[in-house]
Amino acid sequence: MAERDHRSSARVRAHFDAHAGDYDRQFSVAERRLLGEHRRWATSRARGTTLELAVGTGLNLPLYPDAVHRVVGIDLSEGMLDRARTRLRTHGLVDRVELRVGDVQHLGLPDASVDSVLATYALCTVADPAAAVREAFRVLVPGGRLLLVEHGLGERGWMRAVQRVLNPVSLRWQADDLLGRPLEVVLAAGFDVVDADRTGTAGIVHRVHARKPAGPPREG
Repeated sequence: MAERDHRSSARVRAHFDAHAGDYDRQFSVAERRLLGEHRRWATSRARGTTLELAVGTGLNLPLYPDAVHRVVGIDLSEGMLDRARTRLRTHGLVDRVELRVGDVQHLGLPDASVDSVLATYALCTVADPAAAVREAFRVLVPGGRLLLVEHGLGERGWMRAVQRVLNPVSLRWQADDLLGRPLEVVLAAGFDVVDADRTGTAGIVHRVHARKPAGPPREG
């Protein structure tokens, strides 16, 4: 319960509103030194109308291929979205991208309304990642793609030990869970996994490409 309290929507919103101005710089350091560059891995696989969960400052927005004709980006933090709007204007993406304030655990989108759902380093700050992934399943069309790049529990014992020591501090001060297992959450939601691997320092980056089952063929 304590971990979930540290990642309540109000706490997450307040944290990212306060740190929106420094986010790009700080996260670029983490990607360069620890995580690696995996955003293009995810964006290159998106198609059609794409929903980006916790779009933040919009770091992924200039990376989407021509196969994506519309992006809806949702984030709790108005401060982060302000930076994303600036990025849209800078890259000439205003007509292609719609940004909304919202909670990824309760998406205000109709069932089967998007072709792809994408998130990079997002589930770690969500109180109930399983709820967010179930919502992604709901809003995807049959056969739609789920594309995740998340940091989570490392593959090596020494890294797991470090993460377990640091996690209470990370949750309290950054609303960030270091011990996530994204693939397990994706499978539990009913997705079929197309591709999944681990990379980054000691395997802390989890990459998952999954599909919503197309279901049985229609009769008649």
